[in-house]
Amino acid sequence: MNRPRYRALPELRSEYTQRREPIRTRLQEFASVRTEDLFYELAYCILTPQSSAAHADTAVQALRDGGFREQGFDPTPILRRPDSYIRFHNTKAQRLLDVRAQFADIIVQLDAARRGQGTVAADSRPVRQWLATTVHGLGMKEASHFLRNVGFRHLAILDRHILRNLRYHGVLRSVPATMTTRRYLTIEDQFRAFADQIGIPMDELDLLFWSRETGEIRK
Repeated sequence: MNRPRYRALPELRSEYTQRREPIRTRLQEFASVRTEDLFYELAYCILTPQSSAAHADTAVQALRDGGFREQGFDPTPILRRPDSYIRFHNTKAQRLLDVRAQFADIIVQLDAARRGQGTVAADSRPVRQWLATTVHGLGMKEASHFLRNVGFRHLAILDRHILRNLRYHGVLRSVPATMTTRRYLTIEDQFRAFADQIGIPMDELDLLFWSRETGEIRK
């Protein structure tokens, strides 16, 4: 089988060298997230799809300030505010209430996954699959995003920014119009093979591609 013809690698390596340290610092921050912050990291990942990261950040802070995790009030007014506006706010509000009710079970699954976690890429996949099939509002991408944000490694967050960059570098021929679980796992494997071949960890490439698109090394 012929290897893919990757493109623009000198440019990629140069960018990586310039941003490597802040990227690694960011990953260390993810690994040190506090237990009491796990719920709000999950809330963030439920809110970000099809809404701005800045609005999701503002909404999560308002939820935290109001004690949503403890009190479980209706979050819809927060999600409708202009400074924290979230698309599909009624649906997302219900998902936040649902995940609050599920959160004890989620913690059990995370703890079990942490105990078994090693350096093998597949180690985080079972808990991601459980999240994606159990928690309303999480698919493969959002479950990967949440797990990365709380310190799990070796999972791809295949949003449009990452897919565009994978196409730019010749990893993909085109960006898929739809994303099934099977396709997600196939592209993740291609992304991992690319990262291994060029010698840059996939987790670090993910943040590098994000910083290209947004100008920031965001979560």
